[in-house]
Formats: sequence, C-alpha cells, structure tokens
Amino acid sequence: MTLALFDLDNTLLSCDSDYEWGCFLVRKNLVDKAEFESVNLAFYEQYKQGTLDIYEFATFCFKPLAERSMEELDILHHEFMETVIRPKMGDKARELIRYHKDQGHTPLVITATNSFVTRPIVKAFEIDNLLATEPKIIDGHYTVEIEGIPCFQEGKVARLKQWLRQNNTSLDDSYFYSDSFNDLPLMEEVDHVIAVDPDEKLAGIAKQRGWKIISLLD
Repeated sequence: MTLALFDLDNTLLSCDSDYEWGCFLVRKNLVDKAEFESVNLAFYEQYKQGTLDIYEFATFCFKPLAERSMEELDILHHEFMETVIRPKMGDKARELIRYHKDQGHTPLVITATNSFVTRPIVKAFEIDNLLATEPKIIDGHYTVEIEGIPCFQEGKVARLKQWLRQNNTSLDDSYFYSDSFNDLPLMEEVDHVIAVDPDEKLAGIAKQRGWKIISLLD
C-alpha cells in the first residue's frame, strides 16, 4: 500500500474549515459574536504561529458541539457544507486525488481539525480514510475533551503510526501534502514531501530541502 497523505485545511481546501465553522456559528447567531469571534481569530493566529495549545483550543471549539444534539449538529453541518465548504473544494485538489487513485495509491486525510467538522468534507472528496482530532462522546453527546491523542504536530505522527499498525502497512514510498510548518514532524517521516501553497516558514524550509512546491488554488 502506497499512501498519499493530505492535510485538509489550506491544502485540499482553500480555507481553514475549523476557523470557518466558528465564523459560520457567529453568522447563525448560535454563539456570542463579540466573544467567540475574537477568541476564534486569536486561536487561528496561534496556530499559524505554531504556538497553539490544542487542548485549550478543543475546550473552546468543542463547546458549541457539546451544547447541541447530534441531530441539530447534522443539520447545521449540511448547511455549512453547502454554503461554505463546497465552493472551497477546487478542481485541482480533486484532480490530485484522482491522480493518486489512478496510480493505485491509498489517499488518507490527516488533520488537526476535529472529525465532526472534517468527516463530511473528506467524504465529499471521495476519500475513505481520515485521521482527525476526536472529540470525546459520552451518552451520545459531544464533550469538550479530546479522545486519545490529538492529531496535531507530533500527534499526527503518533496517530498515523497507530493506523499503520492496525492496517499492517508502512510509509514506504509515501507522499504527504501540506501547507503548514506545523506538519514538519510528519514531513520528516515520509518519502515524498509536497508543500502546497505553503506558509512563509514552510516555504523557506521547502526551498532549503529541495521539496516540491505546488499550488492547488484554482
């Protein structure tokens, strides 16, 4: 099995789905606009700077999930997909996924964003395999806690190695596409690194190391 690993936000998607979900909740008046909007932006800036505390962020971003039923969340996510996400799913990203499938490779999305937000997006990209940060579920409701290892920075490596053991496969000849220097720990593990519309830090590192740089923006 040759794996084609993809980060999701600002890689396959031309937006950050976690941040956009928060903005969507603000527009729907489902959270306090003044407080949520500023905190959401502050966490997003921390992520871009590489200083994000993933557990602190989870407590914040899982709260709107914990306050609602699964049925209500499904309805909201359907609207979120149609109005926000699908316009950000570009043709170049779809073509890249098809290319790897045609080569017999196995696509897998590995993202720090939680599985509630990302699973329907990954399904819409026609990818079966997803590793994401998992919100803990108790009695059929989300909580503000993370289940297991968060899929972030070094946690992506740990989660992927668990998946490799479970699926009796390896990273031989593997590919990884990402925009973020936060993913450097996983980039060190694969054979083929491709920086996709990279942030400034990753762009510099990619040039130093001779990694391929591409754009998936349409």
